[in-house]
Amino acid sequence: MTASYTRLIEDGQLAGRAQALRELLAPCRLCPRECGVDRLSSSEGACRSGAVAKVASFSPHFGEEAPLVGTQGSGTIFLSNCNLRCVFCQNHDISQSGAGREAGPEVLASMMLKLQKLGCHNINLVTPTHFAPQLVEALTIAAQRGLSVPIVYNCGGYESLEVLRLLEGIVDIYMPDAKWADSDTGERLSGVPSYPDHMMAAIREMHRQVGDLVLGPRGVAQRGLLVRHLVMPHDLAGTPQIMQFLASVSRDTYVNVMAQYRPCHQAHNHAHIDRPLTSEEYRRAVRAALEAGLHRLDEEPSRRP
Repeated sequence: MTASYTRLIEDGQLAGRAQALRELLAPCRLCPRECGVDRLSSSEGACRSGAVAKVASFSPHFGEEAPLVGTQGSGTIFLSNCNLRCVFCQNHDISQSGAGREAGPEVLASMMLKLQKLGCHNINLVTPTHFAPQLVEALTIAAQRGLSVPIVYNCGGYESLEVLRLLEGIVDIYMPDAKWADSDTGERLSGVPSYPDHMMAAIREMHRQVGDLVLGPRGVAQRGLLVRHLVMPHDLAGTPQIMQFLASVSRDTYVNVMAQYRPCHQAHNHAHIDRPLTSEEYRRAVRAALEAGLHRLDEEPSRRP
């Protein structure tokens, strides 16, 4: 299956989308924060990022969801910094301390092409929201040089509808987080206002664009929506409400119910998240998904109900 973006090359649409996205950098309104900083100058936005993308690492990755990994791995490009400020982030050295190096469009394009050459089933852009213009500019170069594998948009769920609409026909697989059902909790633990409203609107738009997850003959994802939900201690994430929402989008939504929460970064300074998840809490989360009518679940076998 040929990636969607290859259809946008010949008439210049892909380059046009990159330019339209770039215009959102000054004043910056790439995410719902709309911090308004001129990132095309020397200024950095609320995401602590400027005009040039920054990459922490890139490589074939075998620890992602099975439909992305297949036999050859998911070609991950880990972007530095983030538009969220999760106090428990396991990758805080990358997402909040900015570990990594600047990478211009030619360098990013070379990374994409190298991952394809290594046999990766897709290009998995990890935390891409604040670098969407730079990534589409690089994709334009890479596509002109033969890139053809699907693009995975692996994001935190706090997304701008304007940006997502500019990504239509470019992204084949959307993989957002669905973190919080409660706005106050989202602001306290992820540092952004109105997380549930923006996340739910974003997921509906993603599903409108790409539909339910479609797997190829070998079980490798070709197109569609794949949602991640991290189960939190004391059900702080609001798992039942999240699952009911996802089922309202489609009961065929593919959901990774994640059990790997552990206290990291500043979590020990916050009541109720200063301990790991229990097996019973995880089992309740899976039951909530099943009771909501969801059936395409990626769950941890050792903790099933």
